[in-house]
Amino acid sequence: MASFPDSVNENDIGKAKFIGELLVPVAPFDQKSGRETWTVAFAPDGSYFAWSQGHRIVRLVPWSRCLNNFSGSNADMSTGPGPRRLSRQNSDGALSPSIPREHNIDCGDIVWGLAFGSSVPEKQSRCVNIEWHRFKFGQDQLLLATGLNNGRIKIWDVYTGKLLLNLMDHTDIVRDLTFAPDGSLVLVSASRDKTLRVWDLKDDGNMVKVLRGHQNWVYCSAFSPDSSVLCSVGAGKAVVAAQLCVIGWYWAKGRTGV
Repeated sequence: MASFPDSVNENDIGKAKFIGELLVPVAPFDQKSGRETWTVAFAPDGSYFAWSQGHRIVRLVPWSRCLNNFSGSNADMSTGPGPRRLSRQNSDGALSPSIPREHNIDCGDIVWGLAFGSSVPEKQSRCVNIEWHRFKFGQDQLLLATGLNNGRIKIWDVYTGKLLLNLMDHTDIVRDLTFAPDGSLVLVSASRDKTLRVWDLKDDGNMVKVLRGHQNWVYCSAFSPDSSVLCSVGAGKAVVAAQLCVIGWYWAKGRTGV
């Protein structure tokens, strides 16, 4: 029997309602192959919603536009004319890169994992010193990491769609990605090659650590709010934890079994 915390009103759960649906236009010859939709993600500031819509494509949609469309008609996003550009022009006529606009990114392979990263902290960390790095990101920079079927991780500039980094150390599908919430742009990838890898995007995407401990595929990982602990799960009945301190990463001695 399921139970809920005291702070959750069980009656409110039953009141949740469907607000809209995002659909991909489908050609008559394309009913099955390539239409994988494995993952979705929100930008930390709520500006973008990203989803892998199949055929190697990630669609980036300004979330405010989604809400406006849903509240107006509950129609799907594939109807009507092509994507409505929300970018504005500066006084010199150039496009302002920080204004959300809808666009697609072709990642070159099936997309399994998505994660947004920003140099603006979501939560302040007590452990990580991020004062100096070679790869300088602006305070308004928003990145999208995509984990691919061929084991690669591609890092994109969300506003321009430009490919910034191509990380290639995994030997199997990159199943999940997560950024540290402290604004350090430390990225952790979980793969079917049974490892997690830690990348420092501010240091030219340098891979700083390989975390081994899973005996099977790794499916998912998550940081603690202060970015000091990483927990991961895979094709096994255990949660594996690693801790990040000023001396680096190390595996916790114990596991939490199911």
